[in-house]
Amino acid sequence: MSEITIVDYGVGNLGSIQNMLRKIDAKFIVSSSPRDLERAEKILLPGVGAFDSAMDTLHKKHFFDILNEKVLIQKVPLLGICLGMQLLTEGSEEGKQKGFGWIKGGAKKFDMKNYDRELKVPHMGWNYIEPTNPSPLIAEMDDSYRFYFVHSYFVECADQKNVIAKATHGPKFDAIIMKDNVFGAQFHPEKSHKFGMKLLSNFANNI
Repeated sequence: MSEITIVDYGVGNLGSIQNMLRKIDAKFIVSSSPRDLERAEKILLPGVGAFDSAMDTLHKKHFFDILNEKVLIQKVPLLGICLGMQLLTEGSEEGKQKGFGWIKGGAKKFDMKNYDRELKVPHMGWNYIEPTNPSPLIAEMDDSYRFYFVHSYFVECADQKNVIAKATHGPKFDAIIMKDNVFGAQFHPEKSHKFGMKLLSNFANNI
């Protein structure tokens, strides 16, 4: 099993992530220094909060270039979760900063005017997923799997081949995405009990 390096750039729920990785017996380290990423075998990029603030912090703490090197040149597997998934794309309606652009598309704000008035933004709570394309990240997972979401913006991929599962909150949206060695999950696997454990176990063991 490869060691997972969790990127600690001050934006994310690292305690819960570490606890979940311990439960699945995954090897991991927490990196607050770009230097630690030089030997990373797998990378987990968490994120909560605002898109621009997260990208600003990644640049200021010198994570941006090393992450590009690991992902694009060395082809190291990376999983972005929650806001971390949105950062994988080209940008967000929430701000003006460019994302990494590893997966074409961007994040849009939920607009519920044509949907049930009772649906709230942010989308907060448990939702089932609908697998759409095969991937080792969702091996042995089906539409009985549900995950815990907290977000006001959702990713819309330019190419639906990059979408491996969708969820519904008003509109259907891209809940799990991938391209080559890059993966993203809009929900919080670390808060999703056995379902989150399965996804993280697949990342640790199958990729």
